[in-house]
Formats: sequence, structure tokens, C-alpha cells
Amino acid sequence: MSTEWTLLNRTKSLALLLALLLGMGQSFAQPAASGTTEVLNVGSSAIDVVISGVKPDLSHDALLAYVGDAAHAVSHYYDMFPVGRAQLQIVVVPGRAGVLQGTTWGDRDGFPAVTRLRIGQHTSKDDLRTDWKLTHEFVHTAVPSLPDDQHWLEEGIATYVEPIARYQSGFLTKKQVWWGMVDGMPHGEPESSDLGLDNTHTWGRTYWGGALFCMIADIRIRQQTKNVLGLQDALAAVVHAHGSIADEWPIERVLAVADKKTGTTVLEDLYTSWRATPVKIDLAGLWSQLGVSDSPEGVLFDDAAPLASVRDTILHP
Repeated sequence: MSTEWTLLNRTKSLALLLALLLGMGQSFAQPAASGTTEVLNVGSSAIDVVISGVKPDLSHDALLAYVGDAAHAVSHYYDMFPVGRAQLQIVVVPGRAGVLQGTTWGDRDGFPAVTRLRIGQHTSKDDLRTDWKLTHEFVHTAVPSLPDDQHWLEEGIATYVEPIARYQSGFLTKKQVWWGMVDGMPHGEPESSDLGLDNTHTWGRTYWGGALFCMIADIRIRQQTKNVLGLQDALAAVVHAHGSIADEWPIERVLAVADKKTGTTVLEDLYTSWRATPVKIDLAGLWSQLGVSDSPEGVLFDDAAPLASVRDTILHP
């Protein structure tokens, strides 16, 4: 894999760690943004985009196009934007470049979902084109607010779904998605002191442990449904059952609604096994089964691998 993409993915991991640290203070409300407001329609939903701070180098049209790309990627994945109305507060920070950090809250300031995104004044179109953070934050709107012990599922879904949604909308390649999985999933494996996902709130287990849970669930759903249905169908069913970040659901309800859609008990069974017990996955063996391998030339795919068809339908449901 190229050095450029390796560095990008490591930067993503560091950004997820920063988001976890900043997220510890999410219960302390931030003041509502004030500034230029535009309304972006996404299907039957609307996003109020409020741009405040210093004047960015980019035009407002460029920023709105970037917001639209992320919103439409999430809408495509779930068959709808997860909430009927949302507010996005873009705060432009002087002297910086790039998309710096995002946070999303549910049921705030009269909106079902509010996202606050900090970007640098000198952010370029290329910075926006390669950004994953806004898509990650919009995925959060599709998951009901869970108790603190299950925060890993909220972050795990956002971490797992974001690259798939961006691939399905043309913003990532197949190789980039699977390289991100190969590079990131080892961070989600339990360490010696692990007490299961509900009881181990480290960065690795919160983000990548949750993502690993999602990937294993996706594969098992596809195996049990003869590759007809997957996690994408299950998660979309939660949104269509009016489950969003504006609502507080117990994790059992989320998993039950999702499993009902696929006619399996994969998610409920996996949660029972992983919630209080550290479960290690033979990732090397799994990549071999999926037909995914790393090489100096990048990720290679073996279409004769036992789970190659599952690998491909995860991206092409």
C-alpha cells in the first residue's frame, strides 16, 4: 500500500482518538452557532447549514457541495437521511487547514440532530474531497442514543459504515475501503485486561472494537441469508423504524429491530457473546477467507476465496 494512503489511515485513527477524548465532554452543551445560514434539502429531509467564524478561503457553494456529498452518501446507505431536520454548524478556525473535528448531538436546540464541525480557514477542495469526518458524524444521526456502556456500538457503526457509504457514492475505491479495514481492525482486538465491549472503554475498543463487531455481524448475516441481506439492511431497518440519535433506545431494542429485518439473531447473539467477554478474532484467517491481502502494490483480491462473494456484496448489496 502506498505511503500516502498509510499515512492517511493513521491520521484517521489519530483523529478518532481525538474525537473520543473530546466526546467525553459532549454532555456539556456548546452554544448554538450564529452566522450565515443555508438550507440544504436531502430527499425529504433538510439540513440547516450555519457557517460562522472567520471567512474561509473556499466559497459557501464549495462548502455546501461538500455537505451535500456527505449527506447523500449517508442517505444512499440508509435509503433516506436519518432525521427529517438537522443543523450543521461549520465553525471556521483562523490560520488552520483541513477538517479538524466533529461532534454530533441528538435532540438539541429544536433539531433532532445537531453536528458541530470545525474546519480550517485555509481548507482546500482537496481537503474536503478526501474528508471522512462529516460522513462519520452524519452516520451518528442514524443510531439511537445508547447508554454510556454501549457507546462503542454508536462509534463502531460510524467507523464501519462511513467508508462503505463513501464507496457506494463514488468517493473511495474498493482497495481503499478494504485497506482501511485491514489496517484498522487490529486496533479493535481485546488486550489482556479487556472485560468485553460493555466494560472496556479504550479508544481502540470503542471505535475499532465496535467496527469489528459490525464487520463480523455483516459477514455472519450474509452467510445465514445466503448473501441476500447484510448489516446495511439491518441498520436501515432501525432508521425506518424511526430510530435516530434523537431517540434513546436500549441496545436490546436496536439489535432486535435490526435482526428482525434479516430474519436472524446474529446481532443479539454476537452482543451476548462480546458484551462482557473478550473475544479475539483470527483476522489473518478471516482476510484469507475473504480473499483480501496486503502487498507492496496495495491490497490484492482473490476472487476464488471462500468468502469473496460476501466481501463484494458488503460493498455492493
